[in-house]
Amino acid sequence: MTTRADILRELGRQAEPWDVLVIGGGASGLGAAVEAASRGYRTLLVERSDFAKGTSSRSTKLVHGGVRYLEQLNLTLVTDALRERGHMLRNAPHLVHDQQFVVPAYSYTSIPYYGFGLKIYELLSGKLSFGRSEVLSAKGTLERLPGLIGEGLRGGILYHDGQFDDARYAISLLRTFQDLGGTAINYVEAVGLLQNGGKTIGIQAVDREDDATFDLLAKTVINACGVFSEETLSMDGGAHESLLTVSQGTHFVLPHSLLTGTAALMIPKTADGRVLFAIPWHGATIVGTTDESVDRASTEPRALVSEKKFLLDHIARYFGRRPDPKEILSIWSGLRPLVKKGGVKTSQLSRDHTILVSQSGLITVTGGKWTTYRRMGQDTINRACDVASLPSRPSRTLELKIHGWTMDPAGTASEWERVYGADLPLLCALSSEDAGLHALLHPRLPFREREVVWAARYEMARTVEDVLARRTRALFLDARATIEAAPAVARLLARELKRSETWREKDLADFLGVANGYIYRESDMA
Repeated sequence: MTTRADILRELGRQAEPWDVLVIGGGASGLGAAVEAASRGYRTLLVERSDFAKGTSSRSTKLVHGGVRYLEQLNLTLVTDALRERGHMLRNAPHLVHDQQFVVPAYSYTSIPYYGFGLKIYELLSGKLSFGRSEVLSAKGTLERLPGLIGEGLRGGILYHDGQFDDARYAISLLRTFQDLGGTAINYVEAVGLLQNGGKTIGIQAVDREDDATFDLLAKTVINACGVFSEETLSMDGGAHESLLTVSQGTHFVLPHSLLTGTAALMIPKTADGRVLFAIPWHGATIVGTTDESVDRASTEPRALVSEKKFLLDHIARYFGRRPDPKEILSIWSGLRPLVKKGGVKTSQLSRDHTILVSQSGLITVTGGKWTTYRRMGQDTINRACDVASLPSRPSRTLELKIHGWTMDPAGTASEWERVYGADLPLLCALSSEDAGLHALLHPRLPFREREVVWAARYEMARTVEDVLARRTRALFLDARATIEAAPAVARLLARELKRSETWREKDLADFLGVANGYIYRESDMA
């Protein structure tokens, strides 16, 4: 088992440049790193905080072509995304699954309009289709969406799309990258670019755990920092035009009782032109998302009052009542890096990706969406090969099985346990070694103490937040229960990582400061 200290020693002994160095451990960075390593290039990935800390753990948990982009007639994006959706299911069936969605129709004209559109959506997926769409009666719609307001309902359209656990998928990509011989490390920040003769030849890095600094040389450097891409570009020297518009999406997590069926609700166009979902996920219901332009990116975006009001109003509009504040189990926001187009609303900006090569040879990949992460990685490494004159090798990722892949992804495991795939027996074996690790972290959470130990030993978790926000999804499912479970997690993690009592207390305090922002409070609406 390679430890963080082992990785740091390897970096310190660097004898020759890496073929590819990726800055950023979200979906686009991990996708590029897996692509490079799978082609046999010697690849390093550095992340200044934790893998999937930002946007990549805060999505609406959909693997989809994008119904809204179909309405915008962006057929290329939709077709490419539907193709990638199909391959995500084939390559990671333990993490991706088919999800039925129902679009309720409150006017007779909307039934043929959305019915035709969703049939096109189905046909565009070709042999990788998740299932047939069909028109439902009003009764059939309510059977699939219990709790939905029936007054004025004319019918509905059922269609199929994909769902996944975004942060767990990211961690599985990390493990895949490592399986391919790649080297990754979190909490190492790129604080500058190394340049020679006007060309980027590596990065200046600092270990955020002990403040040690070191240089890392590479034949090509990839900036995959999402909403923070412009920060890395600013290190490159010279003038750079503003590249991104940052859009924020906020979600409520509510009890399963809001939507007791297995189908998800999809509202294709609210009064102000947004798309809204209510989706079953890990025993709860996610409602979102919003689409608000924000001035700047932050590592812990917080929901705006206008976003909370939007979600509360629309829950009441479609389910007949506003949720009690205590029913809102968690509230969280994510940021979208959208490539700028003057005067266009963020909800209308394309989610397609953009690759830029600066004069120094720094490669920046930004925009895009989770579903097309693999294609983004393929396109990025193709450009990197040209820039760095790496030996030409074909992409292998279209059929590459993601770490944990299993032929029996469901089996008898719970929805949460399935995300470990083929690793689940090894995880369960920890309870055999220490019966105490079988205990639940909290009565309202599905996670056990063994997940904490596993996260530290095999998934590079370094903090309580890493464990409770991304290795498990506790913070995203029930913030109050997670806060109550946090002291026990801090003790387990400190023991596993051989940390001091002072470290345990500080890390716990840091986590509680973050976690309190996930609790909905009525006073915040004032």
